Amino acid sequence: MASRPDTDDYLNLFLSDIPLMDVRAPVEFAKGSFPCAENAPLMNDEERHRIGICYKEKGQDKAIELGHQLVSGDLKAQRIEAWKRFAAQHPEGYLFCFRGGLRSRLTQQWIKDSGIDYPLIKGGYKALRRFLIDSLDQLIETQEFRIVSGRTGTGKTRVLLDLPNPVDLEGLANHRGSSFGRQVTPQPSQIDFENQLAVTMLKAHHLIGGPVYLEDESRLIGRCALPDRMRERMAESPLLVLEQPMEERIAIIRADYVEAMFSDYRARDGELAGWLNFRDYLLSALDRIHKRLGGERHQHLRQLMERALDQQQSTGNLDGHHAWIESLLTDYYDPMYDYQLSQKQGRIMVRGNPETIRAFARSHP
Repeated sequence: MASRPDTDDYLNLFLSDIPLMDVRAPVEFAKGSFPCAENAPLMNDEERHRIGICYKEKGQDKAIELGHQLVSGDLKAQRIEAWKRFAAQHPEGYLFCFRGGLRSRLTQQWIKDSGIDYPLIKGGYKALRRFLIDSLDQLIETQEFRIVSGRTGTGKTRVLLDLPNPVDLEGLANHRGSSFGRQVTPQPSQIDFENQLAVTMLKAHHLIGGPVYLEDESRLIGRCALPDRMRERMAESPLLVLEQPMEERIAIIRADYVEAMFSDYRARDGELAGWLNFRDYLLSALDRIHKRLGGERHQHLRQLMERALDQQQSTGNLDGHHAWIESLLTDYYDPMYDYQLSQKQGRIMVRGNPETIRAFARSHP
């Protein structure tokens, strides 16, 4: 493998999806890393903890000495083999630790001793993270946003992804943004969400250009929080209001929250456990808005939902879901959305069906 220099070209790393080898401990990686990073630690969590204590009590030299004792022999050989595999699979990649200091240089030296020159990222995780935070702050201030709005069930995300330069916030957060919005797989950490958002915004600006289209979101998407300034900018930006007839909205809700979610739970958990977890997902989502619905309305909707689930389980027929979906839209989500939209009338650029929204975006770059 030809030798390549170490790099501080952070923008190119993210725009080009360069594979990154994160040699920090697993606990550090779990708190947050980068979209193209893979964890191949120099030390595990326990080793890192012990070395940290030694560093505080006895200084750097003793900590380094302990590190060489802990990571030696077969254990050292195993970790070098993992790094060599990464280097062979990703000859264009780079490695990093927290600050681009001792851990990454030691990793780099051990790989080199085994016959492979592999470059590191100057400044490490800290510099990459600072670059993304600063870049996102700048883009939030300067980028033109256009917001896709519409009542619940109009299929905003589907239309968003057909627009010229979309950033799918719900996709990045792995959550649909409502009480029913959680997915089978977990949400990213807040840091992972912010890093992915920054990278996606950088690509939207540098690789595509033009206005960025976003779905209308509150500050929290599940547990992932949008930057406050981004939410402020979104609240000032022009709206494209998506409209759909009630029957189409019911069909979209059923497809996304009943059919797709049951399929995902079944694929993850098997037939019986998948069904029980899917049932709990729907009923728990309804229960989370119990106070806002009021006791009587919540009880009525829960009975409709239980009846629909029982019918689905016994016959496979999904038609029973129509009743609770329509009632929830008509009596709960629509009045709430219509009130919010009444406060935003001056921001509406266009309103209409999916093709109207797509056509407008194509003709107004």
